[in-house]
Amino acid sequence: MDLLEYQVKEWFGKIGIPVLPSQRIDHPADLKRLKIRYPIVLKSQVQGGEREKAGGVRIVETTIDAIAAAQNIFNLPIWGQLPEVLLAESKYDAQQEFYLAVVLDTTLCRPVLLGSQEANIEWETAGEKIQHVVVEQEFSPFYARRLALKMGLRGALMQSVSGVVEKLYQLFIQKDLDLVEIHPLGVNSAGQIMALNGKVRVNERAIKRHPDIADMAVKMMVKRDLEMHRHYVDQTSADWFDESDHLEMQGKIGILGNGKGSVLTTLDAVIDAHGEPGKCVNLRHSFMSDTVLTTFSDRLISSLKNLANEQNIQVILVNFLGTVPQIDQLPEILTKFLQLDQGKITSEAFNGNKGQQQLDLPHLVMRLAGSEFRNVREYLSTLPTSNQSLIVVENLDEAVKEAVRLAKTPVVKKKELTTNN
Repeated sequence: MDLLEYQVKEWFGKIGIPVLPSQRIDHPADLKRLKIRYPIVLKSQVQGGEREKAGGVRIVETTIDAIAAAQNIFNLPIWGQLPEVLLAESKYDAQQEFYLAVVLDTTLCRPVLLGSQEANIEWETAGEKIQHVVVEQEFSPFYARRLALKMGLRGALMQSVSGVVEKLYQLFIQKDLDLVEIHPLGVNSAGQIMALNGKVRVNERAIKRHPDIADMAVKMMVKRDLEMHRHYVDQTSADWFDESDHLEMQGKIGILGNGKGSVLTTLDAVIDAHGEPGKCVNLRHSFMSDTVLTTFSDRLISSLKNLANEQNIQVILVNFLGTVPQIDQLPEILTKFLQLDQGKITSEAFNGNKGQQQLDLPHLVMRLAGSEFRNVREYLSTLPTSNQSLIVVENLDEAVKEAVRLAKTPVVKKKELTTNN
């Protein structure tokens, strides 16, 4: 989950990283009560780069100019997003600009400190332009000073920058982040440093450990998912929408994903392929309807069962990208689900109660992308299935094509998956 700039600046200020005087603007009229001095910079608060090139950043000298600029920015879509909030910030004249970051290296399973004397870079593609220091043991100021020295800084500037790196690391640990960066860190003619822009990416698995972040996440998901719902409502038979974990549609293809991005990408692809999406479920986090703590495996099992019970669902399209929790349990879960298609079966694996029932399952199309799924793909390829009830691929377009094809084939109406005790 990525935060907006004004949220990042609030965190920076609380942890002790220097930030400019600023004010959140919810409506152009708020600029009549501005508490900071002109000239100011108005910034569109959207998740996407190149705001300045798109016209989402404006420098203004007076209240009249600020209100006019704010009206334009509020109505300016950037990467398809309209801002709900603007950030008004004091103007700052930087003589030098640096890049600083702390990122979780998933290969090393260790935090890495990053720094560069070039501000406008992407850390993933910067190569030799960026310096890095791996935090191999318990953190100490030594690591921050080492990064500043590798960046070529000396004297007071080295001390100031290393101090900011220490604060970034504290924030990284306290909030369970995947990434925190300052781009740029400005230095004025007096040698004072200032975080002029920043980015924070919260680890999704850690959101529930932080009530303040969980509250932010719910608000952001509601906004994003309602926008998606409005976008698709004219193209689909959307009925109602549960903003926390799933989208209700009446199409034939149920969608399961291991993250919001996975679900939304799959939904887009199905519609582009002229398919009819049904219920779409994000398995990454617990559902709002859950009354007890659930695991990823629990949510996968319940969602497969629920989609199998949906009278309109003919295909379940699963899009798992990267990795999933309890990946070792995935073969057993899918095997037991596919066994439901063999006639009378024991349902203990899915609801804890022994019983038998007859069920015609939907087709199951699995897109498993990433080296972590190699063993799962190999195992599933050995399973005996009938009538193409299971298809496993790595390419999303291929998975969507198969799902749309299978959804057009006539099927016998399914009997509800219940237990006969």
